[in-house]
Amino acid sequence: MLPLATLSFLDPEALIHAFGAWAVLGICAIIFAETGLLVGFIFPGDTLLVLAGVIAAKDSYGLGLPIWLIALCIAVAAFLGGELGYLIGHKIGPRIFERKESGLFSSENVKRTNAFFEKFGSFAVILARFVPVVRTFTPIAAGVAHMHYRKYSLYNAIGAVAWGFGITMLGFGIGHIPPVAKFVEDYIDLILLGAVVLSVVPALLQVFRTSRKAKRAAAADADGTSPAQP
Repeated sequence: MLPLATLSFLDPEALIHAFGAWAVLGICAIIFAETGLLVGFIFPGDTLLVLAGVIAAKDSYGLGLPIWLIALCIAVAAFLGGELGYLIGHKIGPRIFERKESGLFSSENVKRTNAFFEKFGSFAVILARFVPVVRTFTPIAAGVAHMHYRKYSLYNAIGAVAWGFGITMLGFGIGHIPPVAKFVEDYIDLILLGAVVLSVVPALLQVFRTSRKAKRAAAADADGTSPAQP
């Protein structure tokens, strides 16, 4: 299968090889960015963790460290990323959201965020780890919603271990099943493309819907009428 050249900077296998001896540090940096920085949703977190586990299964020190330590480092990076995301949302998130009325940053999304946490509670922080894009914005959303910090940190730690440590170990287990491991390695490009599509498309649709709703509301205010319901 030909590599996805246009997405080479998102190809987990290419990233791991590019990091060389610093592969584990590079993986941790990407996981930290994916869960702590707004731009992190573009990174292939799930496939990166699975592939790291598969590589480690072939050679116990293929990434320079034993698998348990690799998985632990990834879990710590995921936790720290989640903590940074919360602090960003808590400190500057409300001001950003209140100043914009469209896109991902809007007062409407603040209301939706509050409703989300009221409905699903703190457990949502754990579940969000397993959903691309959502795991990037949930820490920030929790900060914007002023979720209790200690409670958030607890669930953030549980989610980081369940996802970061768990998915990496899942890849390690897959690596010990030759047919499955070969499928993952041979079709990692398709898996990557599917992950990117599943990550980006929902976010773009949300931006489009929010922007359209904001424009209708603005037009209705200008006309002195109530906006039509979608």
